[in-house]
Amino acid sequence: MTFDTLITEFDKGLRTLFAQAHSQRAHPDAGVADAELSPAEKRHALGLMRVNHCGEICAQALYQGQALTARDEAARDKLREAAQEEVEHLAWTERRIRELGGRPTLLGPLWYTGSLAIGITAGVLGDKWNLGFLEETEHQVGAHLDSHLRQLPEQDAKSRAIVQQMRDDELRHADMAHNFGAASLPKPIKRLMTLSAKAMTASTYRL
Repeated sequence: MTFDTLITEFDKGLRTLFAQAHSQRAHPDAGVADAELSPAEKRHALGLMRVNHCGEICAQALYQGQALTARDEAARDKLREAAQEEVEHLAWTERRIRELGGRPTLLGPLWYTGSLAIGITAGVLGDKWNLGFLEETEHQVGAHLDSHLRQLPEQDAKSRAIVQQMRDDELRHADMAHNFGAASLPKPIKRLMTLSAKAMTASTYRL
C-alpha cells in the first residue's frame, strides 16, 4: 500500500465522519410532505434515523477496509460501487435527522474505526470470505431496516420512503456479493455480527 493510498483513505474517513454527504440520486422523500408527529413519535423517528445514519458510517468503513485488502479487481470495484450508494444513504439520513430536529450520533468515530478494522480483516481472509461478510452484513441490515419500517410512525412518510429505498439497495448489494461467489459464514460469526449490530443500535439511538 502506497503513501498516497493511505492519504486518500484517511481523507475518505474524515469526509465520512465530518463532511456533509451528497447524493447523486434524488432523495427518496423528495416531494413527500412532512407529517405532524407527536413529540414522542418525533423522538422515536429521530432515534431510528440516527441509528441508520451510524449504520451507514459503519458501512463506509467496512467497504473501505474490504476494498483495501480485496485481491480481485472486479470484487474491489463492486465494493467501491456499493460504497458510493452508502454515501447517498448517509446524505438521506443526515438530512432527515436535521429535519427532525436532531443531530447524528456522537459515537461515529468509534464505530467507524471498529468497522474499518473488521473490513480489513475480512479482506485479508480472501475474496470469497470478504464477499461472504458483505452478503451477511447486507442481509442483517435489510432485516434491521424492515424492523424500522414496522416501528416508524405510519404517517411519517418521509422517513419511511428513505428506509424503504435503503432496504432495497442493501438487499441488491447482498445479491451482488452472492453472485460474485460469496462464501457462507459460520453461524458463530453471524451471531457475533448480530450482537455487534445490537450494541451499535443501543448505543446510538440516543447518543
